[in-house]
Amino acid sequence: MAMRVSRLLTALVAICAVCLAQPRFPNSAAGRQCAAWLDSFNRGDSNAHREFLEKNFPSQISKLDREMRFRQTTGGFDLKKVEESTPTKIVVLVQERESDQMGRLTMEVQADKPHQIASLDIQAIPRPTEFALPYLSQNETVAAARKYIEKQVAADNFSGAVMITKDGKTVFAQAYGLADRERDTSNALKTRFRIGSMNKMFTAVATLQLAQARKLELKETVGKYLTDYPNQEIATKVTLQQLLTHTGGTGDLFGPEFETHRLELRTIADYITLYGNRGPKFEPGARWEYSNYGFILLGAIIEKVSGQSYYDYVREHIFEPAGMTSTGSEPEDKAVPDRSMGYTKIGSAWAPNTDTLPYRGTSAGGGYSTVEDLTRFAEAIKNHKLLDVLYTGMLTTGKPGTPNLSYAYGFEDRLMHGIRCFGHGGGAPGMNGDLRICPETGYVVAVLANLDPPAATRVSDFILNRLP
Repeated sequence: MAMRVSRLLTALVAICAVCLAQPRFPNSAAGRQCAAWLDSFNRGDSNAHREFLEKNFPSQISKLDREMRFRQTTGGFDLKKVEESTPTKIVVLVQERESDQMGRLTMEVQADKPHQIASLDIQAIPRPTEFALPYLSQNETVAAARKYIEKQVAADNFSGAVMITKDGKTVFAQAYGLADRERDTSNALKTRFRIGSMNKMFTAVATLQLAQARKLELKETVGKYLTDYPNQEIATKVTLQQLLTHTGGTGDLFGPEFETHRLELRTIADYITLYGNRGPKFEPGARWEYSNYGFILLGAIIEKVSGQSYYDYVREHIFEPAGMTSTGSEPEDKAVPDRSMGYTKIGSAWAPNTDTLPYRGTSAGGGYSTVEDLTRFAEAIKNHKLLDVLYTGMLTTGKPGTPNLSYAYGFEDRLMHGIRCFGHGGGAPGMNGDLRICPETGYVVAVLANLDPPAATRVSDFILNRLP
């Protein structure tokens, strides 16, 4: 209780300080250009912004469409703080208008008049303590979330379902928007949304179940289990631990090869046939780099060790024990009741994402679930229905070698508004989801959307940033 009061007082002091000090751009060449770029960007007028870039940042004109999509996603930015200022360089903190996300904007301008922009970079950052958001009560959080989500729905920025539980009891559950725009079918809590990389949580649980049963060792290499794996560097150097933490250098899936063979990749073995001759991108264990292919390899190892297909294993050992009756990875050409259409932005309009989808979900991602099923999965993790206490801790605790100890085994582990929460997000064209499990407070937040990222993520973050 004392800790919570202390955090609340700190947040209030920070908020008061921010209110009293309204930031302004400095009257320097860099400051004036940064202010002008931000004003032009925030207006969201493509033609006017092109004119600005032609005069002030001509090397960026080729990226105009990307900037306008970024403007559409963020809603623009508000200046929060000037961190660094020289005549030709400025570093400022900004906040997205459509979310709680903050960023660090760095701009450099040419020394000679007319001081054209030489470079511009915006990086997302964790919310600094001085800009901490106020803690709300549970009822206040639900009311604020409802208002925020309805605003996003009205702006056609959210379509999906949201569920918040505390200690296993539902405190908020609501669906919004359309599951199929052509048929005018509404989303519901039972709607099955594609979940992207959230599937990695199931793969990680399956791997640790087999480790707990002493059927595999996490410190062993890929080649111990996939004895005929084509590339010997990966077979002999990359460990299962490294696959689980994205430190093995095994690379991604997406690119020209995937686009060419998208509908031919029907089994996990098909992916290994296509990508298995590649060597590691870097010395295994040397650094962190998100690797979808690493989780394909885990899927293949699960199949080899268990003697079951990946899909049969997770259904029998994860979905059924957790009571998840609406989760799976049936092929896209198979009719699945209540599975929503996904919609991706093409220009200024939403269009079905059908032409981007793989044949079916894999151990790296894909498949579908509901917010109710994801909440059941969270409770099964919390109550040790899937793994014992020791292996649940191993599964969900951030590991050395990952950014700020923020990635565990197929689970992200980070602070949300000062509270530790673990889970995973997922995103691809026409799909976005997020599951966060906060053991200290008992809250679980599950959000799924059938629109492009960050449709679900921004809703999840809004809720988690305010829960008591």
